[in-house]
Amino acid sequence: MPRSGRRPAVPRPLALAALPAALLALICAGPAPAATAPGAGSPARAGVTTDARPAVRALVPGGAPRSPGRARAFDLAPARAALERLLPRHGGQFTLVPDTDTTAGADTFTVSGTAGAITVRGSTGATLLTGVGWYLQHVAGVDIGWPGDSLGMLPARLPAVPAPVTRSAQVPHRYALNDTDDGYSGPYRSFEEHQRQIDLLALHGINEVFVQVGAEYPYYRALQGFGYSAEELRQWIPGPAHQSWWLLQNLSGFGGPVTERLMRERAELGGRIAEQLRGLGMTPVLPGYFGTVPPGFAARNPGSATVPQGDWAGFDRPDWLDPASPAFGKLAAAYYAEQREVFGDSTMYRMSPLHEGGRTGSVDVGAAAGAIQGALHAAHPGALWAVLGWQDDPTAELLAGVDTSKLLILDGLSDRYNRLDRETRWGGTPYAMGTIYNFGGHTTVGANSSVWIERFGPWRDKAGSALAGIAYLPEATGTNPAAFDLFTDLAWEHGPIDQRAWFADFAARRYGRPDAEAAAAWEELRTGPYSTSSGLWSESQDSLFTARPGLTAAGAAYWSPKSMRYQAGSVRRALDHLLKVDPALRASSAYRFDLVDTARQALANHSRVLLPKIKAAYEAKDLTRFRALTAEWQDGMRKLDAVTGSDPAFLLGNWLSGARSWGGDRAEQDRYEYDARSLLSVWGRRSTSEAGFLHDYANREWSGLISELYAPRWERYFASLDEALVRGTAPREIDWHAFEAEWAGRTTRHPSRPAGDPYRLAEAIARALPSAAATR
Repeated sequence: MPRSGRRPAVPRPLALAALPAALLALICAGPAPAATAPGAGSPARAGVTTDARPAVRALVPGGAPRSPGRARAFDLAPARAALERLLPRHGGQFTLVPDTDTTAGADTFTVSGTAGAITVRGSTGATLLTGVGWYLQHVAGVDIGWPGDSLGMLPARLPAVPAPVTRSAQVPHRYALNDTDDGYSGPYRSFEEHQRQIDLLALHGINEVFVQVGAEYPYYRALQGFGYSAEELRQWIPGPAHQSWWLLQNLSGFGGPVTERLMRERAELGGRIAEQLRGLGMTPVLPGYFGTVPPGFAARNPGSATVPQGDWAGFDRPDWLDPASPAFGKLAAAYYAEQREVFGDSTMYRMSPLHEGGRTGSVDVGAAAGAIQGALHAAHPGALWAVLGWQDDPTAELLAGVDTSKLLILDGLSDRYNRLDRETRWGGTPYAMGTIYNFGGHTTVGANSSVWIERFGPWRDKAGSALAGIAYLPEATGTNPAAFDLFTDLAWEHGPIDQRAWFADFAARRYGRPDAEAAAAWEELRTGPYSTSSGLWSESQDSLFTARPGLTAAGAAYWSPKSMRYQAGSVRRALDHLLKVDPALRASSAYRFDLVDTARQALANHSRVLLPKIKAAYEAKDLTRFRALTAEWQDGMRKLDAVTGSDPAFLLGNWLSGARSWGGDRAEQDRYEYDARSLLSVWGRRSTSEAGFLHDYANREWSGLISELYAPRWERYFASLDEALVRGTAPREIDWHAFEAEWAGRTTRHPSRPAGDPYRLAEAIARALPSAAATR
């Protein structure tokens, strides 16, 4: 089925002359034993753009080619096109000027101009857009958020800049996207959706972006030269919704099999995303090869050594090819060659060997890391290896084996724990301060934003600091627009950020002009969910409405906080204030999203008050009170489904229709819908869902998901308790996995357009909830 935004692919032969000599030598060294020579009998590349792109010149962080003594010339067309997409009514009032200053090292923009004639000068296309974003926030006083905007409040003629303003990036690396983002944010998105994401990232100063879409195709192509059939590999590669964890070497196969057509089209999409980033002077961060192989690799390639990786949450992990094996260099070279054909070259690659419990066996980790880096540099001389700082990784053994000047650690724990000393922990290896304030795509509001402000400046400025960047790493993007704005601002503000003043300014631009009620709402949110502390968690609690039913339920996802991380009254009061915002400011998508999100959160927080009351009534055998309270619970879920149905960011229908749009026939469409549905519910098979505690990991309060899965689940549970009270017996056992698996296998349709008046629906929730004064 054709999808919007795809271009016809034109196959071209790989230009071997364009390859680095070291890589060419490895490719020409011949196939691995018992392997089919790459190219000999290999499948045709029809349908995939395979033009060989010239090797990218040495880049400064951010990807903009900079040659000593030359102007930083770049094509303005991609930045201009992005500007027209972002500001279709006002883009013509901006003049974009390349910065030709060859002495400045950091990415820099300057904003100046008179009314209706704004000039932005910048060091890259993306930095020009960052300058536009600064102007919108600080001069025009509007917001383009993720999601929601207040662009409708812009005057026809843009206001003048009082005096020219110059900003330089405070750190060279501004990295974005978790390894799980493609799974949890939308594995079946179109090019236009990814393009919008890139535009927003550039607008907020990001210069390095992880590109995961289509990453399976180089594996598929390369491994056919090492003894595997196309059919075997299609069975081994999981469906798109679960591929993030396959690339992390956590699982294989689930949600598939995939078709070659799907892989070709995803590879083409990934190539377009990479080209979009390059056009803006941003670095496409591509997956590197560190040794993941299908079962039986050593038997098919004599002389190879593989290490079984054991179990991850009940899934059998793929084997790890010892990087010291002769076949490793050959397979890595084949992988990078196949990757180059579709994705082109980059200067930065993502790899996390031994992620979350991988087994080393008898492998020397330092030597293995050196071989992994060596294979990367053979294909891409001097490329930066980006590794996730998570749990105990990267270990001292891994760091000892590599050139750490060519390594960047993306710290996923910077705001989660206390007493962190990254220089001591990682021996001075460059790292980026990161945040993971969202897990699994939860719709919960909040972040440890005060911790970011407290730590970023002192960590960067202390003697011997190795802090070289920021890393925007929520497991899913497109939630918490205030958190996205604030975290990315860290890299561009010259002095310490005053959190209270920042949120006051955010409230004003979020709806297009200052409003006392909006300011009061965001002050409540600032002191509540956006000022949670470090020590144990980096995200707020999820909702009990989305939890598997139980009278003692304390959270939906197994690894989420089990209690409130802030005073619930802050969100309840914020809702009251938002409902009083000037009617003239209520038309924007930013106001609608924030109102719906705050009403949703206030109702979700109330679930933690209501469930203990239901438990007490049941244990007291008070059937009348039990029925009244459970009716209140179910009415709350109906209100929750209705209010989330009034904003496009909370619709299950978009998630499901996206998955089906990639299928070539009904069977394939159903398979991809199952892949997408299962990620939200059971996540995997029974063993992984139950023993691996993965069920509901990606819970989220979305219209359709609430009405079709969560509400019926609680309704069945309450019915079993009601029956038990009436009969004086124990409640019936319910097989929840079977219940959830049946839902995951459905193909029911859901709206992909919002319905209802968000203001009236949020108002109804406020009336139904206890007053702010009564909220603990």
